[in-house]
Amino acid sequence: MLLTVVGFWGAYPEIDSATSCYLLEKDDYKILLDCGSGALAQLPKYTDVFGLDALFISHYHQDHIADLGVLQYHFLVQNAIHQTNKTLPIYGHNEDEQAFSKLNHQATNAIAYGPNDLVKVGPFTITYLKTKHPVPCYAMRITDGESVIVYTADSSYLDAFIPFAKDADLLITDCSFYEGQDGTGPGHMTSEESAIIAKEAHVSHLLLSHHPHFGNRKQLKKEAEKIYRGRIDLAKAGFHWSTSSH
Repeated sequence: MLLTVVGFWGAYPEIDSATSCYLLEKDDYKILLDCGSGALAQLPKYTDVFGLDALFISHYHQDHIADLGVLQYHFLVQNAIHQTNKTLPIYGHNEDEQAFSKLNHQATNAIAYGPNDLVKVGPFTITYLKTKHPVPCYAMRITDGESVIVYTADSSYLDAFIPFAKDADLLITDCSFYEGQDGTGPGHMTSEESAIIAKEAHVSHLLLSHHPHFGNRKQLKKEAEKIYRGRIDLAKAGFHWSTSSH
């Protein structure tokens, strides 16, 4: 199982980068977790976009779906060029019916998931946890039967993340604020809160993502290291994690 960070910013992308987007691959099967602003400009650095097998959307804020329409156009144009009729399944919750309906397109097909669902695609099995965010949002626990990756998506701190992330090989957290700040209003977490989850859930590797546009981001890792003693990395474009690397 190989995970690549395509985009890691919160809110908007900085120069030559993207907001939330992660590529997950195994046995030539490829899924995308979220499709934020700038994702379609960055994704070809790591894979053939037309080779994607599925997209999973955590929620419908623009920094997680802004390039969805661009992705749909990509599939539409590539189908025309290659005279194919490939359809990309896009999984999203339907608690916002209007946003969910936009997952459908000539070359994409919307599939609804719910909090108690278990979704199997290719070698991956995905379960969900509703997060604490101003709009309905879902964290994802993804396994290939050998390793486990947990993606919190956007959320302020929840005790429920600890059992949800238990013994994960990689935990990707929303880390939008620094030590001592309060992210509960906008629905995001701090470096401290990310580290608490990693420590209490006994995860092997913590990846701090969904970064703020202020302060010295290197400080986020230093703050997390005070609490969690395992491996910690700051997300960056092109960051790779694989089953063999942990």
